[in-house]
Amino acid sequence: MHILIAADSFKDALDAPGVCHAIERGILAAMPNAHIRCFPLADGGEGTAQILIFHSGGQQVQCTVKDPLFRPVQAIYGLSGNGETAFIEMAQASGLQLLAPESRNPLYTTTFGTGELIADALQRGARNIVLGIGGSATNDGGMGMAAALGLRFLDADGLSLEPVGQNLGKVHRIAGRLNINTRVEVICDVDNPLFGPTGAAQVYAPQKGADEAAVAELDAGLAHFAGLLHEYSGKEIAHLPGAGAAGGLGAGAMAFLDAQMRRGIEAVMEYTGFETALAGIDLIVTGEGKIDRQTHYGKLIRGICAMAKVHGIPVIAFCGALDASASDIRELGLLAAFSISNKPQSLAEAIAQTEVGLEQAATQVFRVVASK
Repeated sequence: MHILIAADSFKDALDAPGVCHAIERGILAAMPNAHIRCFPLADGGEGTAQILIFHSGGQQVQCTVKDPLFRPVQAIYGLSGNGETAFIEMAQASGLQLLAPESRNPLYTTTFGTGELIADALQRGARNIVLGIGGSATNDGGMGMAAALGLRFLDADGLSLEPVGQNLGKVHRIAGRLNINTRVEVICDVDNPLFGPTGAAQVYAPQKGADEAAVAELDAGLAHFAGLLHEYSGKEIAHLPGAGAAGGLGAGAMAFLDAQMRRGIEAVMEYTGFETALAGIDLIVTGEGKIDRQTHYGKLIRGICAMAKVHGIPVIAFCGALDASASDIRELGLLAAFSISNKPQSLAEAIAQTEVGLEQAATQVFRVVASK
């Protein structure tokens, strides 16, 4: 039997390669002659750069950049094996997890560090950039990113403004022009426009520490900034799906970098060559921390099942917690789903036992498969 193990990380427990290898060990204990290929995946969120580095035979690059409050922070991004493509997660430099809860306020945060990562990749000769924009602490419309790349944002008196959210409404003119002959793809699974009731500030700024007054100020600032983006790029961007992602970094990337927006799992599958890897495969094994009705609206397992259906390959999944009916599992496209938890335990205990649980569950399931 030829088996492809295509799994994401189990959050806070085990990274994607670790998940795949634990399942592999379990299968081989039951079926020593099975032909297995481990194919770690991500859905476009946290850990995507690591996966794209892995599949491209690339390397990590570490550099010191500005965090959301302009403090120095060590951040990493990836370069593909041929050095032509950079894989950047903006959360490395501009992520909410970099700030203590009491320091979170998108009026004062910036995407400047994300721009520094892009600048470093360009300096190293990257011809393509894949930019993941999840997990941001920011609401600056991409102003910080663009400032790091050389643009200046001027007020009515011609003075340079600090590229943070509270200054969006004060920008009178954008000075300079970026000439980046590099293809930029933004991985984004958010459809929000730049401003308005479903825009960046009103939907996401409260999660980043903004109170009601700050939300109103940021939303008004983004509405004002939208006109400047239109003037700079010649394109109507503010209402495009994803413009409001990462506090408007989506719009900024489209305007300043001429970026194209891509759905996360679609981009990851393309860059990893997932469909090509399905040739000759009899069964796909996947998994995630919890499978429930909401998994149907998720990205990774749904994407895997959709592709597998095209090729007529069955898919089974392992998970930490299984809270889905048989009909839910079928609707998702899975042949079957199995929990790795076989006894009552706390979340901390479950996380600690993830690797062992995956291995043991895979052994038990594939003993049944081997007996057929």
